[in-house]
Amino acid sequence: MRSDAGQQVIVVGAGVVGLCVAWHLARRGARVTVVDRDEPGRGCSYGNSACLSAGSVAPLAMPGVIRSAPRMLLDKSGPLHIPLRYWLTAAPWLLRFVAASRAAEVERIAQALAAFLRPSIECHREMLRAIGAENLIRSDGQLFVYRNAKQLEKDRAVWDLRRRHGVQFEIVNRDGIENLEAAIGPAYTVGVFSPDGAMIANPHRHCQVIAKALIDAGATIVHDRVVAIEMTEGKAAGVRGEGGSRRADVVVVCAGAWSAELLRPLGYRVPLETQRGYHLTFEDSGIEIRRPVVPADRKVFITPQESGLRVGGTVELAGLDAPPDAARAELLVKDLRAVFPQVRIDGPRTSWMGHRPCLPDSLPVLGECPNHPGLWLAFGHGHLGLTGSAVTGGILARRMFGEPLELDLRPFSIERFA
Repeated sequence: MRSDAGQQVIVVGAGVVGLCVAWHLARRGARVTVVDRDEPGRGCSYGNSACLSAGSVAPLAMPGVIRSAPRMLLDKSGPLHIPLRYWLTAAPWLLRFVAASRAAEVERIAQALAAFLRPSIECHREMLRAIGAENLIRSDGQLFVYRNAKQLEKDRAVWDLRRRHGVQFEIVNRDGIENLEAAIGPAYTVGVFSPDGAMIANPHRHCQVIAKALIDAGATIVHDRVVAIEMTEGKAAGVRGEGGSRRADVVVVCAGAWSAELLRPLGYRVPLETQRGYHLTFEDSGIEIRRPVVPADRKVFITPQESGLRVGGTVELAGLDAPPDAARAELLVKDLRAVFPQVRIDGPRTSWMGHRPCLPDSLPVLGECPNHPGLWLAFGHGHLGLTGSAVTGGILARRMFGEPLELDLRPFSIERFA
């Protein structure tokens, strides 16, 4: 499909993915309206760990997950938790997740992720350079730390997969860890340094900067909760919100964990699950680090952001409506102190929970709906929403405007769930 400049496009969702899609479309002359019930960047885009991880080509479901999952599920303090009341609801998604962990599937998924993520950091740079905010990117790499070589060996399949897809990294000993981040506690004796990893200094400000650039370019941002996609003769014709209907030539669904709800009335059954994540941000931690630190045994990311030292992680399958579990957030204190024993935790801090939109095969849905012309999709990025946002915006805009596109979108089609 080719979209002509001047077409009216509605982007549903003002998270970082929706904002990047909107920016790329507006840059090509589309008349863009972004609709979201919240201000730009208030969902996962506000509370994420700010990492740009172009090397994260390994899907969440790796071979052997079926052996380790039961133990994790039964441990309420573990990195993965499903409340008992939600087990039946989560079961179909978990079955698809296990199916995606087969060796052949992992290779297929990793190949698609590698092609998708390879240009992602440069896409962020190009976009922020055009906006005048390139200083939001910090390019000091990422450091993964392990207690010993035996623990690192358990992740060999992940690192081998990354190496096969061109990800650069080096294994460092305790001296190497201290040279990179001296504050890391002595319990961690071996690390993997990924020099090409990067981060965003402030993910919320990042979204605000893009939103301002959109408004400066003539786009409109509307606060409303979209409740339905409106169709005319099988073609997308606009959206209906609580505040009324809005007409458009093209509708792009970038509604994160709420995307499947909008598509269900049109006959699409997407196995989209919310993996609820938590963070704590300490304004005065007493710890100074230059880059994201990822303790493999804790399954969290620790990042130095403008707002303070943030520790974020955990996976909780509990649906869209359950209230946050304060106990899950407090587990992050233990995770942080395990890596940085000298951290100060008594000062000002914030706590947050958000809904990661996760599909069982770790691949987002990208492209035009096969049965509904004019309805485009960009959701389900899981833990890689920030990383994949800028490249997603470019992919959709190029495809809509008939520009050359090197990426094969078939692995990302919604039809894989038919």
